[in-house]
Amino acid sequence: MPRLLHPALPLLLGATLTFRALRRALCRLPLPVHVRADPLRTWRWHNLLVSFAHSIVSGIWALLCVWQTPDMLVEIETAWSLSGYLLVCFSAGYFIHDTVDIVTSGQTRASWEYLVHHVMAMGAFFSGIFWSSFVGGGVLTLLVEVSNIFLTIRMMMKISNAQDHLLYRVNKYVNLVMYFLFRLAPQAYLTHFFLRYVNQRTLGTFLLGILLMLDVMIIIYFSRLLRSDFCPEHVPKKQHKDKFLTE
Repeated sequence: MPRLLHPALPLLLGATLTFRALRRALCRLPLPVHVRADPLRTWRWHNLLVSFAHSIVSGIWALLCVWQTPDMLVEIETAWSLSGYLLVCFSAGYFIHDTVDIVTSGQTRASWEYLVHHVMAMGAFFSGIFWSSFVGGGVLTLLVEVSNIFLTIRMMMKISNAQDHLLYRVNKYVNLVMYFLFRLAPQAYLTHFFLRYVNQRTLGTFLLGILLMLDVMIIIYFSRLLRSDFCPEHVPKKQHKDKFLTE
């Protein structure tokens, strides 16, 4: 009989529903006073809690995948492992959940940068999920989640108005180091690898296009991070109140 559904679809659905259930559970946790008084900050807090959980799980998972299958560092297109494949499905489910959460919560305009990022990430992950190619590349991309652990801590502390705490001051330096090690370095390595597809009309060329757009976004985010945490005198006094990507 013909196969009507791809085997990965139940995995994607299960991962998406898992994050939806996680969000419902996390919404029951107490909120910081500064967050509780503002509905927008409350939504941001809950959204970041789910992101934080995803970053911890997927960041550690990606490190384990590379440790178990070191060929992923070299054979980015052909290296494959069941654990890596499940990780890519798991993270794709998170991006689907977060996209739906942003849209249904009426935060599309304020969070459009996140939506653009999610669409590009899902486009890249689906190549590994449905064509079983570049699973290794997907795993290396998810090393960024190690950096996101500290980036999310930073954002949550800013939302709760805790920038004067010692933890924030320590985390901003740790976050900078992790940004270099697990965001800028893997992205540069992957971009260098995918440049070999520049004159081809293949899936690799499509992924190169996504990577180059992500490169631009990462450089912009990095400049915002440096300006906000290390050159605050250059931050405009009037910023978009409802912008989700807070500096």
